Amino acid sequence: MGTHAAQDLEATVAHAVAVLAEAAEGDRDWSRPAGDLDWDCWDTLVHVVGDLYAYAGQVASGRMDDYVPVDIHAEDDPTPAQMLHAVRAGGTILASVVTTQPDSNRAYHPYGVSDPDGFAAMGMIEVMVHMHDMAAGLGLDYRPDPEICARVLARMFPDAPAGFEPWPALLWCTGRTELPGHPRRVGKWRWKGTPDE
Repeated sequence: MGTHAAQDLEATVAHAVAVLAEAAEGDRDWSRPAGDLDWDCWDTLVHVVGDLYAYAGQVASGRMDDYVPVDIHAEDDPTPAQMLHAVRAGGTILASVVTTQPDSNRAYHPYGVSDPDGFAAMGMIEVMVHMHDMAAGLGLDYRPDPEICARVLARMFPDAPAGFEPWPALLWCTGRTELPGHPRRVGKWRWKGTPDE
């Protein structure tokens, strides 16, 4: 991913916010299930915000043995439109941290100690796949940038099946769909956080 990481992250978040704005301004039911998740759409949105902030804190801290002990949650019953500011802020903070940290920095993640670009890719995965989940629950049309998907796949899923478009391949890698000749990965998937040295 290299120098694309922070720019890709900001573009991914901006696109997600633009798609979600339709549901945030309308009368969509955010208590509907988010795709096949046990969470509803609202809890999924809060989870995405928490991941963006947490990954920024993790890569900035350089903590190698566990997560930084901070949890993000929504306060004062914000509206969906207000929460989109938190999504945007989380993406900007993570992108800024990724930009300022040296490539040699490492921090803990249970899927492998990772570098700044890896944490940017993790943020993009969380945004993209949970947008897929929320779009199913909210009746939205969401498709991320295929070039960004391809870079995320190359960095985080070296076992991705060849010969498929990047977005369906990413959905397969994260256990959300099946592909021809590839059954759905139910409860068995994880990305490769550790960078190639």
